[in-house]
Amino acid sequence: MKQNKIMKRSEVPEEFTWNLKDLYESDEEWEEAIAELETYPKKLAKLQGTLGKSAANLLKYYKLSDEISVKMENAYSYASMKGDEDTANSKYQDYRGKAMSTYVAIAGASAFAGPEIMAIPDETLEGFYEEKKALRKYKVNIDRVRKAKDHILSPAEEAIMAAVAEVSAAPENINSLLQDADFKWDDVVDAKGRKHPLTNGSFTMLLEDPDQDFRKKVFEQYYKQFEAHKNTIAAAFDGHFKGLKFNAFQRHYGSTLEAALEETEVPVEVYTNLIEAVHGNLDKMYKYVALRKKMLGVKKLHMYDVYVPIVKNAAKKISFEEAKKTVLEALSVLGKDYTDLLEEGFNNRWIDVYENEGKRGGAYSSGSSHPHPYVLLNHKDNLDSMFTLAHEMGHALHSYHSTKNQPVNTEGYVIFVAEVASTCNEVLLMKYLLSKTTDKKERMYLINHFLDSFKGTVYRQTMFAEFELMMGRAAEAGQTLTADWLCEKYLELNKLYFGPKMISDPQIALECLRIPHFFYNYYVFQYATGYSAAVAIANRILEEGEPAVKDYKKFLSGGCSTDPISLLKIAGVDMGSPEPVNSALKLFGELVDELEKLQK
Repeated sequence: MKQNKIMKRSEVPEEFTWNLKDLYESDEEWEEAIAELETYPKKLAKLQGTLGKSAANLLKYYKLSDEISVKMENAYSYASMKGDEDTANSKYQDYRGKAMSTYVAIAGASAFAGPEIMAIPDETLEGFYEEKKALRKYKVNIDRVRKAKDHILSPAEEAIMAAVAEVSAAPENINSLLQDADFKWDDVVDAKGRKHPLTNGSFTMLLEDPDQDFRKKVFEQYYKQFEAHKNTIAAAFDGHFKGLKFNAFQRHYGSTLEAALEETEVPVEVYTNLIEAVHGNLDKMYKYVALRKKMLGVKKLHMYDVYVPIVKNAAKKISFEEAKKTVLEALSVLGKDYTDLLEEGFNNRWIDVYENEGKRGGAYSSGSSHPHPYVLLNHKDNLDSMFTLAHEMGHALHSYHSTKNQPVNTEGYVIFVAEVASTCNEVLLMKYLLSKTTDKKERMYLINHFLDSFKGTVYRQTMFAEFELMMGRAAEAGQTLTADWLCEKYLELNKLYFGPKMISDPQIALECLRIPHFFYNYYVFQYATGYSAAVAIANRILEEGEPAVKDYKKFLSGGCSTDPISLLKIAGVDMGSPEPVNSALKLFGELVDELEKLQK
């Protein structure tokens, strides 16, 4: 489909929109579901004080939790996705608010469970497992609760913490609505007088334009909005990190980072070791920046020059249909069962494809897989969008495999492994494309795209992770996260990561304000660790074939049945060591060297 302008939601052809009727036939059906969910706090309250009294009561609680989990996930997913279709539509923002309020009420009503499960004596619990064999299915959940005993509060305090969760969500919601619904940019006019719509979705694509003066204009015009609203966004960041600090310290964690990683059973050292490993390999990044400057033929390399392809006249227009076909071919190494699922998603409207007015920017997979996953895209007919399709369908099929193979209580995978399947798809796609070309220019173009992806995922996300850690530590020390402080610290990091050959333009200091992932509670580092793990897994699949594919699918099907480090070991990767990160960065250096030789 040709898209020369940003469409209204009503103008988007149905086949390019997701079919949310698979969740609920109508808004009225959703409203009935929310009304039913609003009765669950009373059902939970009836179990309060009983969990340690009998195996039957404990089993009843967990079965009820499973029931709530699926229904609540579906209700929130529908409200959230309807809201993302057009963020200016207040009806669905209200739906999202109702869903969150219902979730908070349920969480508050179940706050008694942790302390009660914690109080059950070991010998009593063992007796429960013998009396009710069905309870053993929940042992992994029970063990996780009991492991966190130092961080579980009294029932009354847990109820307060659950209520605070709704307040804590406000900074992210404010920032999202400000940037997705309220920000409006003027069109950018190029040297020929043509107007180009500027949005969060089109910004990066416009920076691929070969005209450096036009790129500069796009860059400066885009960041004017952030300059004008920097204090508001900074206040949202400050509120968010104050919320993280409150949660961490109330639960007796040593830091906000420790609190975030404890939930996913990831050692803090994995986070800090990543930053240390990348710092030790910045020379490869500096070499890439110098090569980009040379190949672009510019006197000075600016931050608005980082997206433009350095291999001229090699970019191809790739329609959505072509992208789907190529992704299917590239991922055929994962077996027919995998590609059949991809086709099912392509053909049955799991995907919301194109940008429209007010639509949330970026891309995501819903994470839910009842009855199936959903994917949001803002597809442009280019190589980057084809990789985004492969990436998000990797998330979607990870969710599908986990939901199909795990019971409800362990079907949801933790965020540490969330980026592995998506990035593995990207690596397999890149290696497939490289294997299919003998053309020097095309190979250079693809290697550069791979390098840009590598740079954006390992180096850039580690830079984000380091910045997020700085924000957390500052908040813990009682410092207010002002716009001036945020921009100053971010600019310093940008200079460190890009090196002396890059001009860190003043506007890039404002970039920290446009990253929604800073509201995701120490999420971004997992892009870098996930990419590193994905490179190792993809290499193993291509080298070993079926045995590696079989192990990989066991990993995809693992949900949260064990800790994430152990899950990745099933796929043949040990993220407890620095080896996968260093190995991935070694590959980055080798690709830089190859590109340098090809361009001579």
